[in-house]
Amino acid sequence: MTDEARPGAPLPAAVAEGLAAFLARLLETLAAVEAVQRHLHPSLAARLAERLDPWAAELGTHVDRLEALAWPTEARFLPERLGRVGRRTVELVQAFGAAARVPGDPFGLYGALRRLAPVEEDLYPLAPALPPVSRWFLDAARRADDALVARLQAAALREDDVPVGVRHAANARDARGGFSVYVPETWDGATRLPLVMALHGGHGHGRDFLWSWLREARSRGVLLIAPTARERTWPLMGDGREAPERLAAIVAEVGAHVPVDRSRCLLTGMSDGATYALVCGLGADGPFTHLAPACGVLHPRLLEAGGLGRAHDRPVYLIHGAHDWMFPVGTARLARDLLLDAGARLVYREIEDLSHVYPRDENPRILDWLLAPP
Repeated sequence: MTDEARPGAPLPAAVAEGLAAFLARLLETLAAVEAVQRHLHPSLAARLAERLDPWAAELGTHVDRLEALAWPTEARFLPERLGRVGRRTVELVQAFGAAARVPGDPFGLYGALRRLAPVEEDLYPLAPALPPVSRWFLDAARRADDALVARLQAAALREDDVPVGVRHAANARDARGGFSVYVPETWDGATRLPLVMALHGGHGHGRDFLWSWLREARSRGVLLIAPTARERTWPLMGDGREAPERLAAIVAEVGAHVPVDRSRCLLTGMSDGATYALVCGLGADGPFTHLAPACGVLHPRLLEAGGLGRAHDRPVYLIHGAHDWMFPVGTARLARDLLLDAGARLVYREIEDLSHVYPRDENPRILDWLLAPP
């Protein structure tokens, strides 16, 4: 945490009121973006864009008002950072609207919504200074928990050598093959932490996918790792440059600094990341005790290699959308049946209103399942 993001002297009343109004509009806009992201289906794009478009103009007006306030010199970092976050959010909404007007290009829609992760990354360092921002980065059930917000603020501002917060290992957005890590600010430097490793989908990036899980990891005190594939996606057909052992090596590398609860190591992923999570979790020995693939498929390679033998007595939380347009829900039902036949301890979640998107609202249920007593 930089000194500039530490809470300082109270702001003048007019500035505090303007800041509160801006934050309310910003966070409402981000919530609207998340709602569109959660319910995205190419056939609904135009309707979703119409719903989202008005937020851009309103938020743009609030950015102008924020920057026009008479900020004290020591607080100038706030309108500079928040103004940038606000403008990037406006650009996201406008990019989604433009993509929605191009028929037959679902990947343009997904590309526009991927801008949300860099916005959240830019906003997150302000959480200790701004309670509404801190609450945004908690799961919905914990946003009213004042004691938790206070603990997180105190933990983020403490001065010691405990390596907490968001960190990146060779994982710039123009790089491949690195990984990003979140260590809960409340970690004491010694306690073993449950682990979630989350694998992005095709054309994705671990630095972005980290934000699909950070809210819940921060709320529950869970170690989070989001690696990036060396190529544009995970090697579902086999690739000498990538192997399941790489994920185990990343866990070992992080675990050398942050001890891991080896009884609660979850491997999850979206789309190609979900398929690869099953390949890695069932196709080879490794550190992962639990698997939670979302919107992927059970790769035939597992059947050929006898990989379903490792599914016996394995906790698996299988998620799929009833309206998935990329991998029809029948593929998930087949995977469900095969995993049950193999003796997996399966939770099957077929979500009626889900398309081919990552269901962030499922994360709290997944963590309840992961963290439940044996």
